[in-house]
Amino acid sequence: MPLLSYFYYISRFLRVVSVYKLWNYILLRFGFYLSRIIKQPVQLGLPAFLSAEPTTVCNLKCPECPSGLRAFSRPTGTMDLPMFQHLIDEAHRHIFYLLIYFQGEPYLNPNFSQMVAYARKKRVFTATSTNGHYLTERYACLTVESGLDELIISLDGTDQDTYSYYRRGGNLNKVLDGIKTLVRVRSELGVHHPFINLQFIVMKQNEHQIGEFKRLAADLGVDRAVIKTAQIYSETDQNNILPEKSRFARYYRKEDGSLGRSEPVRNRCWRMWNGAVVTWDGRMVPCCYDKDATYQMGIIGEVSLKTIWMGEAYTAFRKQILKNRSVYDICRNCGE
Repeated sequence: MPLLSYFYYISRFLRVVSVYKLWNYILLRFGFYLSRIIKQPVQLGLPAFLSAEPTTVCNLKCPECPSGLRAFSRPTGTMDLPMFQHLIDEAHRHIFYLLIYFQGEPYLNPNFSQMVAYARKKRVFTATSTNGHYLTERYACLTVESGLDELIISLDGTDQDTYSYYRRGGNLNKVLDGIKTLVRVRSELGVHHPFINLQFIVMKQNEHQIGEFKRLAADLGVDRAVIKTAQIYSETDQNNILPEKSRFARYYRKEDGSLGRSEPVRNRCWRMWNGAVVTWDGRMVPCCYDKDATYQMGIIGEVSLKTIWMGEAYTAFRKQILKNRSVYDICRNCGE
């Protein structure tokens, strides 16, 4: 990460900090550690992190993604602006970081830039994740003007064949052109946001390109290049993406061909004390691994965020996390 980029990233984050948010975060940390000691859930603060889902719609058909497979068991759709504003109005005093993403491609929500601008107006650090196909001149300008703080762009290959093995329906040159456009627009407007985080998910098909990816990231002028391990949903790796080198994999292949986790599932999870995810239609779920909103804690708008966060469903879920986390399928496939 270039030192200057790091400086601007930290400075933008510090602008959203308040005494109340810091105190709330201390309460969250204290409650989490106390809960681990006494093996009973103690929640003293409100979430410091939230993820809000702009849409479940996506232009690609990635084989390990519910959006790409069009395989949700929950209702699909797009979050409207009033729903988003209601969420931010409730949460802005205590959240530091807002990820405007869960499933789907956020740029397909026509109100995306307005969502970012509204959250920024409420002094919330904003980020999103995109496949990079919509970074045209117009959207690059809207992205910068909205005040978006961080943009994560997925780039899982350095040539079209490798890239499209997973990003099915994707066009590598279009993504590269979009990144160049955003970097140029940002420079022309004399700003340093959004912080551009280029992400490379390591799979069997692209692990030989890690070095080339890092060089490409430097040539593009992005702020950071991140190597990330892949999450695999099928127990047998049906799409054959498990990397050959174990250091790039969350799993190992057993003798019978099924997958096992490289790390044990521990009976603790900071995510359950620190943040939550809100789907496009207001369902509050424990984390980003709950793709189908199986473990719904409540619905934003029907009751307050605080009521859901401190409610019986969340308390029972946290209690089970401390007792035996592996009973939850979403936890068995989590890197926490």
